[in-house]
Amino acid sequence: MTDPSTQIDETGPMTPSPRDAWPVESNDGLPPHLRRHADLVADHIRRGMPSRTGRLGVAFSGGVDSGLLLALAVRALGPARVVAVIGVSPSLAADERRGAHDVAAHIGAPIVEVPTHEGDNPAYRANGPDRCFHCKDELFTRISDDVAAAHELAAVAYGENADDARRPDRPGSRAATEHGVLRPLADAGLTKSDVRALARALGLPNADKPAAPCLASRIPHFSRVDPAKLAQVEQLEAAVRALGFVDCRVRHHGQVARIELPDPDLERAMSAPVRTAVHEAGRAAGFTFVAVDVAGIQSGAFTLPLVQVTGG
Repeated sequence: MTDPSTQIDETGPMTPSPRDAWPVESNDGLPPHLRRHADLVADHIRRGMPSRTGRLGVAFSGGVDSGLLLALAVRALGPARVVAVIGVSPSLAADERRGAHDVAAHIGAPIVEVPTHEGDNPAYRANGPDRCFHCKDELFTRISDDVAAAHELAAVAYGENADDARRPDRPGSRAATEHGVLRPLADAGLTKSDVRALARALGLPNADKPAAPCLASRIPHFSRVDPAKLAQVEQLEAAVRALGFVDCRVRHHGQVARIELPDPDLERAMSAPVRTAVHEAGRAAGFTFVAVDVAGIQSGAFTLPLVQVTGG
């Protein structure tokens, strides 16, 4: 991975010619119910822009949510009015970074990479349940300080969907609110299943990509986040994927790597010779013990038990 201390890098077509009118959306072949979703997101994007000049910056990870938001922003505003912004730090796996570039290129949107320094923040390193707040706060601050003026951003948006908005373990949402970041997918009421259906209909290459939270999410809360642990997780996850597992998460428990896989993959992971290869990969990444969790993939397993669920 490129040293995240490098300067902002811009790739892709960037024609600085803001339009005086919104683009006329082409007939993209969407079925009526998905077109209504797309048009509603477009309406929220346009209403969030303070004027018909300037660009929208999309906080972009390469996942299906931010990928769909980027595609719909280009659809609503035109490619010259949209910039995909990737925060680069040790918590971003190299595979995810490359994949994000591929998705943005498919969509036809330019990318700006901005180094983020959440690792310098003691509150982030302490890894409490609010870690994601500090990470998103750093990203949105860097966009405001380093990207907005240089790339004529009039607004910033990120890919929260309606399901995420209802979860109690998403402190990054608070950072978005504090920075005035738009959330057009959630505001339009798109659930995760809506997002995937629309992404498939638009032919996005990441439509079926498994969720891929940042590498720091693999470290139990109150266990310090540091680059060495993140590198161990990244190395072992890459090795497991190289064995043919599409989705995996390596939880870092000190000397123990606890590997989560989808239920259908558990039997294969425990069968020779794959089991031996997984164990060897874990040892090569610096773990003493390697375990496969029979509970499978567990989204939010570290955070959900620690956050208070309040009635609304």
